[in-house]
Amino acid sequence: MGWGMAHSLRDSLHLVSNPKNLDDSVKEVFQLMLDVNCRREAEGASIVASSELESVTAVVGFGGLLSGACLFRCGARVAMKIAAHMTRMEFLEMDDTVKDGIGEICNMLAGAWKSRVPGLAANCGLSIPAVITGCNYKLHVQAPEFRLHHAYSFGDSRFEVTILCDGMQ
Repeated sequence: MGWGMAHSLRDSLHLVSNPKNLDDSVKEVFQLMLDVNCRREAEGASIVASSELESVTAVVGFGGLLSGACLFRCGARVAMKIAAHMTRMEFLEMDDTVKDGIGEICNMLAGAWKSRVPGLAANCGLSIPAVITGCNYKLHVQAPEFRLHHAYSFGDSRFEVTILCDGMQ
């Protein structure tokens, strides 16, 4: 009997909404891809320094048993630092390589997170990452069924990761 016949994703809501799965995904991806150790910041920590003019948000959608999105947000300075760790190159501006790197980090985080829920990895696809850059923008999402949102840091670099679920089968 397949996953969908034996269980619904709602039966695993405790795994889907478990903050430890997000924390473990962030630690795994940043250790593997950037060779840095991340820690979760206190609730309410600001992630984009007030001196930063530009911020970056990557979005990867979920489709299948779970619909929603994974969002990764940081300031431009942190985005360039992340891309530098990934490519071993130095960046002085937010070019396409930096944006692609942030999109790929979001994609890996989404994949790592969904792999921690039995049945979700094989029954939930990921969209191609979309990357948004700019100043003073806000992303609005209609009331999700659940939301995991945490700020993280490595060294003096801060970023946030959000998992939004707007539907489950």
